[in-house]
Amino acid sequence: MRRLLYIIGILGLMSCTKEISIDYHSHDTRYVVEGTINNDGTEIRVSTTNAMEDNTTGSDVNNATVTLTADDGTTATIPFVRNGYYRSKFAGIAGTVYKLDVEVDGQHFTSTSTMQRTPKMNEFKLVWKKMLTERYLFGDLRLQDIPNESNWYFMHIYRNGLGYRWAVMKDDKNPNKELQQLFTFFRDGQHDNDVLQDGDELHIVIRAIDQRAYDYLYSMQQMSSTATNPIDNFTGGCLGYFSANSEIEYYQDFYYRDVTEDDE
Repeated sequence: MRRLLYIIGILGLMSCTKEISIDYHSHDTRYVVEGTINNDGTEIRVSTTNAMEDNTTGSDVNNATVTLTADDGTTATIPFVRNGYYRSKFAGIAGTVYKLDVEVDGQHFTSTSTMQRTPKMNEFKLVWKKMLTERYLFGDLRLQDIPNESNWYFMHIYRNGLGYRWAVMKDDKNPNKELQQLFTFFRDGQHDNDVLQDGDELHIVIRAIDQRAYDYLYSMQQMSSTATNPIDNFTGGCLGYFSANSEIEYYQDFYYRDVTEDDE
């Protein structure tokens, strides 16, 4: 079946997340649209789930018509590239509302998203913290909130090119000031594939997203307890979501000698 990543809390006291894969809950085949427009361009993926009794993976959809329209009237048709992906150099502009239209086999799916301003990272560091009787390695990410507006953020950490941790955050607790996101990595003494090794490359992507995208991603956190799909982000009945976001990237090689100790 078609797989999607969702996030779960590692420790109830921490706003930290871990990536695992689950199946969409769908008795029948359904379309899935996953789309972004950012500073560099547009990428849309169209695929299908398989029915619950079908154990194969979902299928790419290569015959969709994909159109993006800005609130100033600018329209772009996003061309098919390969394997269900549609890509264009059509880049987003902060403050603009974008409407994504996908037509395929007589069905029409629509979603909208507002492009946000570019986020700013103040610091990313690795730190050992003691939780009760155990030491845990954390990634401590600090953002400078975009001033004088409500903001929502989607932060994704990749390890050697593969998804490792991600989280969403809003600025309601500390608006216009520094925001902190703690990612739990692993327990000291743990021995499995989750443990970082010297020389691993960490790639941090920080996206400023709108509330619709935040609400969708936040609802994914509830999937493990509710056994349901995330909230609808599209009209027309497809799964998936569309997000117009500004993003920044940061790279750091991991070495144990660089990890600091938190005595608090």
